[in-house]
Amino acid sequence: VSERPASWYAELYKRDGLKGGHVIMLGPGNEAAARGALAAYPGGLHIGGGINRDNARAWLEAGASHVIVTSWVFRNGQFDFDRVRALAAVVGKERLVFDLSCRRRDKDYWVVTDHWQKFTEFKIDPRELNRLANFCAEFLVHAADVEGLCGGVDLELVDKLARWSPVPTTYAGGTRSLTDLEEVTRAGQGRIDLTIGSALDIFGGKGVRYADAVEFNRKLAAEK
Repeated sequence: VSERPASWYAELYKRDGLKGGHVIMLGPGNEAAARGALAAYPGGLHIGGGINRDNARAWLEAGASHVIVTSWVFRNGQFDFDRVRALAAVVGKERLVFDLSCRRRDKDYWVVTDHWQKFTEFKIDPRELNRLANFCAEFLVHAADVEGLCGGVDLELVDKLARWSPVPTTYAGGTRSLTDLEEVTRAGQGRIDLTIGSALDIFGGKGVRYADAVEFNRKLAAEK
């Protein structure tokens, strides 16, 4: 657990011009910290954790650029498209991100919910991604099998997302060094962004220096 408040990280990202960072409320009691981060960098951060149709608009008004939604749009293992449509109607698809965190089962990847323990019937494939893209601006995909282990990214999943996703997509899970950032850029054909968590020095990690990641990002942007 960091000794710094969430707002400190938000101010850091704002200083370095990093947009789209994730503020995730892991359980109850984090709302004040989340609001502090959004106030420090209005329009620069995505908010997730317990987002639903009733509270999504309030989080956008609090300063989030996008809301990230996971379990609320699933019922009985199925994607509930009535809920999806209702949520998109409230916030607008351009400010909606679907968290499609997944685990591998046999040769396919399936979305998981409830702390990544419960398999749904939603398979990551071109048909399903195209169908869902009609209702959102982006996908966020945690590779739950490697998340938090700092043992390397799942490049097979990155490759599939690069080929199949019709909207901007961020991959998370397993990053251990700056080399992984280079590998995701290559395997993702420049179409997949990478979130770095446990390995980053500002979060207590030892694999990636924040300053190096920022510099990599700036060089990549300059090349485009």
